[in-house]
Amino acid sequence: MLISKDELKTKKCMELIPLECLYCGKTHYRTKNIILRILKGKTVGPKKGCYCSNECKHKSKSTSQKVICKQCNIEFIKSLSQIKLAKNDFCSKSCAATYNNTHKTFGTRRSKLEVWLESKLNQLYPNLEIQYNKKEIIKSELDIYIPSLKLAIELNGIFHYNPIYGNEKLNKIQLNDNLKQNACLNSKIELVTIDVSKLSYFKESNAMPYLNIITNIISSKLEPKREVESLTFTLQKCCSAN
Repeated sequence: MLISKDELKTKKCMELIPLECLYCGKTHYRTKNIILRILKGKTVGPKKGCYCSNECKHKSKSTSQKVICKQCNIEFIKSLSQIKLAKNDFCSKSCAATYNNTHKTFGTRRSKLEVWLESKLNQLYPNLEIQYNKKEIIKSELDIYIPSLKLAIELNGIFHYNPIYGNEKLNKIQLNDNLKQNACLNSKIELVTIDVSKLSYFKESNAMPYLNIITNIISSKLEPKREVESLTFTLQKCCSAN
């Protein structure tokens, strides 16, 4: 009922009173007499008059209803108990994983190696913008991304190569790796994958070879740019002298 009981008392017996449908929330109207019977539990049938239509009354008894997948927009049937448990609806685990990976705003699954590499790279390249674990670039997480070089670096651990949690899980991980590779190609980003599966536990001495690999890759990309900048400066200096 959309009015208070005190307001209801002031209404006439046959005056229409606004109600909210218990199923769809739509506002509908019943007379004061009907509402009083509902409140006293004297109506015929379960909660008669509390729904805007017979369709809503029947749907309220159903144990499932149609919902739309948050990721792919496909319509599917889901039980009411499952709907109550989750904030969003997904038609498959794949859609749920894709959506959650691209919309995650908290928490982290970063390894000690990744955290350590970020610290070292920021020290070594203070003037170079380096992004870590960003999803916005290709709608999938990139471990390391350098915008000015259009360079992405992925650190693939043992889960990318061995079926630690079964072949099905491994296939999904490798499929995601392939999709990530194609997404980088389409965005004209060079993606370099580094196998870190041999690093069974973190130790700076064990991690140093991977830092060296990354710095060598970055240096190889920066050097041609520096040569071009140096040549441009020399030409400008010569032109000024003339």
